[in-house]
Amino acid sequence: MEPKHEIYDIQPPHLTPKTLYFKVNTSLDDILEAISGGGLEFPLIAKPDIGMKGMAVAKVNNTSELEVYMSKAKFDFLIQELITFPNEMGVFYYRYPDSAKGTISGIVIKEFLTVIGDGIATISELVEREPRYMLQMEVLKSEYGDEMNTIPTNGEILNLVPFGNHVRGAKFLDGSHLISQKLIGTFDSFCKDIPGFYYGRLDIRYNTFEELERGENFSIIELNGAGSGPTHIFDPSHSIFFAWSETIRHFKVMCDIGIINHKKGHRYLTLAEGLEMNSANAAHIKLLKSFSK
Repeated sequence: MEPKHEIYDIQPPHLTPKTLYFKVNTSLDDILEAISGGGLEFPLIAKPDIGMKGMAVAKVNNTSELEVYMSKAKFDFLIQELITFPNEMGVFYYRYPDSAKGTISGIVIKEFLTVIGDGIATISELVEREPRYMLQMEVLKSEYGDEMNTIPTNGEILNLVPFGNHVRGAKFLDGSHLISQKLIGTFDSFCKDIPGFYYGRLDIRYNTFEELERGENFSIIELNGAGSGPTHIFDPSHSIFFAWSETIRHFKVMCDIGIINHKKGHRYLTLAEGLEMNSANAAHIKLLKSFSK
């Protein structure tokens, strides 16, 4: 239930998309003024300040689409610059509080929901050819409307969901073979500067992996803490037993980090606080789901 705008505030500014925070029911004029003053231009990404599973995240191309988003958003939200690096991955990083060096325990490579035109089929028909994409059809029709009936030219590539979210149709592939000491060193170099961050997944947009490994040409789209999971387990080639094993392994790491921090003076969450958080989380999920109705 961490507000994203508070997390963006502690991320390295040079690696963070320009982001504006707005309370629910902020006027369109005030938002447009802030966008202009913040040096942002359409297209932009709009997302809940407290989000989960990619719900209510949308690309807004103009003022009209922004106004539609605002009318449906019954929650505080962010307006963020669209990062155009072509690739996205999730990097699970952790570091024990008494250690100077961290580790990367998993990488997920994200394939966007993309169709390739043949000059004959409509966008809708191209989506229907992929059983995985069909699960997104209603959301795509809601977002694209009549545009779903247009016919892309032969070889034209259309990225219909420009963010790598599993729930929104992206395919997750285990890229953990890419973990190297060089990559770990790059992540150590900036993760240690994020106050209180010892465990979580960083969603990264990047140009090429070689540049990312060197610490060049990438952006931290989101930093997810204790509530995040090792999403490389969703690679279709993995078994449920692999997923269970990896989840347990990461829970143990999180527990060990919590124990170390507790010894340093940080208190544990009480049962009452945990139950209250769980209740608030359920209510917020319901609110986010109402966005697409």
